[in-house]
Amino acid sequence: MEKRRVYFDNAATSPLDKEVIEAMLPIMQEYYGNPSSIHSDGSKVRVAIENARKKVAALLHVSPGEIFFTSGGTEADNMAIRCSVEDAGIKHAITSPIEHHAVLHTLEELAQKGKIKLSLVNLTANGHINFNHLEELLKNNEHSLVSLMHANNEVGNLLDMSKVGELCEKYHALFHSDTVQTVAHYPLDLKKSKVHFITCAAHKFNGPKGVGFVYISSDVKIHPFITGGTQERNMRGGTENVYGIVGLAKAMEVAYRDLEKDQTKILELKNYMAQELIKSIPGIKFNGDCLGNALYTILNASFPPASFNEMLLFKLDIAGVSCSGGSACSSGSNIGSHVLGALGVEQGRANVRFSFGKQNTMAEVDYVVAKLKELYTTPQPATTLP
Repeated sequence: MEKRRVYFDNAATSPLDKEVIEAMLPIMQEYYGNPSSIHSDGSKVRVAIENARKKVAALLHVSPGEIFFTSGGTEADNMAIRCSVEDAGIKHAITSPIEHHAVLHTLEELAQKGKIKLSLVNLTANGHINFNHLEELLKNNEHSLVSLMHANNEVGNLLDMSKVGELCEKYHALFHSDTVQTVAHYPLDLKKSKVHFITCAAHKFNGPKGVGFVYISSDVKIHPFITGGTQERNMRGGTENVYGIVGLAKAMEVAYRDLEKDQTKILELKNYMAQELIKSIPGIKFNGDCLGNALYTILNASFPPASFNEMLLFKLDIAGVSCSGGSACSSGSNIGSHVLGALGVEQGRANVRFSFGKQNTMAEVDYVVAKLKELYTTPQPATTLP
C-alpha cells in the first residue's frame, strides 16, 4: 500500500491543473514551429502566444501591450527593478526587510554598487508596513522606486496596494509590487491601480514552472532587460516558452473562473487547521498577521520549544507531510528566515509554513494535526541530525 502523502507547500509550488495540461499538450505535440518564423507553422504558434497575452491582459484589465512574458517571478522582479534604475533615473529605492530575495538582494546589490541609495521602511509589530514612515521616506526622497510585495510569501501579510500607489503618485515615485503570491488568488484591476510594475509566476496557481510575466504600465518607458532578439516586442530576447505561456494563461483563466469557490474552501482549511492546532498543542503561536489581514493560503505556525525542533520538518516528511520552514527559495541554507528574523520571532521555537491549495482536504488537516499532536504531547527520544 502506497504511503500517504499530504502536500501543504503550495506557496512554494502547486500541482498542475488537469485543464492546464490539456491546454499545453497540443502545443507540445502538434504546434512546434518557432513563433518568430514567418511560415505557417511559426504563425500558428505566434497566434497561441498572443491569444494567451490577450487573456492575461483581460483578466488584469490592462492592454496586451503591457504584458511581457518571462521565465518567472525572479526574472520579472529583476527586470522591473534594474530597468527602473537604468532607464527611469531612479537614484533612491524604498523596500521592506521582509521582501522576497528576488527583490531584496537585487536592490542591495544595486546599492552596494553605488547606483542607488536604499531605504528600508519600518514595520509594525505584526509585520505590516508603517505608512507614516513610508510617507516620510517618500517626502524626503521624491522620484524614488518603491518595491513592496502584495503578500508576503512566508507569513502571508497583505499590503494595501491602493494606499501605497496613492503615496507614490503624491511624491512622483514608481511603484513595483511583487504579486507572485496574489496573481490569480485575488482580483486585480490594474487599470484602476497606481502600480507601475507587477510580477507573476505561473506555478503558484497550478500552472507550469519556468514561466511568468511582468506588467509594465504604458506610462513607463524602459529598455530590454535581456537582449539578443526581438521577442516580446523587443523587450525580452530569446525564443518564448510557448508551452509555459499557454499553460500560464489557462491556469489564470481557471483560477479566476473558480476564484470565489476556491477562496472559500481554502480559507476554511486554514482556519480549521489553526483552530485544531490551538486545541491540540499548548503554546502554539502564529507568525506575522497570518490570522488577520493576510493571504488565505498561508498559515505560519510557531511551535513551542522541544528537543526535536531542528528535526521537525524531517519528522513531518517521514510522516508523509510536505511543508516548509520558510521560503522555499532559502531551502538548503543554514541562514534562518530573514522574514522571521525581521519580525523578531522568539528563538528556540520551530516555525512551519503550511500553505494550502484547492486540492487539499479537511481529512488531510486532521492527519497533519494528529501527527503534530503526537510529537508535541508524547515524550520523544533524543534525536540527532543524520
